[in-house]
Amino acid sequence: MKVDGRCHCGFITFEAEIEPEKVWLCHCTDCQTLSGSAFRTVAPTREGAFTLLTGGVKNYVKIGTSGARRLHGFCPECGSSIYSTSERDRPKVFNLRVGTIRQRWDLVPRRQIWCRSALPWTTGIKTQQRFEMGPDLRP
Repeated sequence: MKVDGRCHCGFITFEAEIEPEKVWLCHCTDCQTLSGSAFRTVAPTREGAFTLLTGGVKNYVKIGTSGARRLHGFCPECGSSIYSTSERDRPKVFNLRVGTIRQRWDLVPRRQIWCRSALPWTTGIKTQQRFEMGPDLRP
């Protein structure tokens, strides 16, 4: 499936070819911290199937407990996370952040990983009160 996307401010635009059935949620603590959320939604694509059209990412290098170095590409203007990838592996896989993809409505995660780190309330999201727009949450 051909997709396109951008960062929040529009400095970075990209296109990619992805396999929608490979979209997943990651509950690892790194994804929680780096996204500022409970999990991250990821769509993998391979080198050669991902093209930056405008702008350039700034990379943050995260060294995992295994010693592996992961590059996290983000917009230097607005800070939007665009992808992560390994520093060395070939062929390189770019894990695109689904929130930056214009076709995100069509990208339903099919699996979840690092569930041992999942926050317990994430399993009951459908049972929580829902609003079409943000309610007034002031105290």
